[in-house]
Amino acid sequence: MTTLMNIGDAAKAAGVSAKMIRHYEQTGLLPEAERSEAGYRKYGEREVSVLRFIRQSRRLGFSMPQIAELIGQWGDTHRTSRQVKAIAERHLADLEEKLREIVEMKSALEQLVSVCAGDDHAHCSILENLAADSPSAPNHSASFVKPKRRGAKASTAHSGVAEKQTTSHLDLMTWMRGVHVHRGAH
Repeated sequence: MTTLMNIGDAAKAAGVSAKMIRHYEQTGLLPEAERSEAGYRKYGEREVSVLRFIRQSRRLGFSMPQIAELIGQWGDTHRTSRQVKAIAERHLADLEEKLREIVEMKSALEQLVSVCAGDDHAHCSILENLAADSPSAPNHSASFVKPKRRGAKASTAHSGVAEKQTTSHLDLMTWMRGVHVHRGAH
């Protein structure tokens, strides 16, 4: 007879959290657990083995759909190792692409950091490079203006009177604060 464990003991035995066990049940990676008469989840060695399999797969970076596919292969007595290898090779190719992207990002960021003076002056070559392909510097143009509340009076800057608008870091920060305040109001 198999000894059944509660969720805490199963989590400890598998090296995962109880929260992750519930998540795996909700997503279908792990079948719903048996329940005791009191309604508590009960797990056996089979479930713990699946949880360990999931943990090991996650450590290798497999996605949840890939893990589901691997679990399906693990339980299929008619599978071929070729099928399983194909899943692993696709994942390896994805990892190699991500690694290339990370190396490129790291190199570009290292270059930006190396040309930045990092002193007390406002000029920042990092920000200039990040904004290099932007159509214009941030300002209070209509696309950045927070929508007015009903009944609010129009300001002179936006009432049709042409005024010279300043472009600065402060303008962008003011706009961002307005966006966060506006979103929080809903």
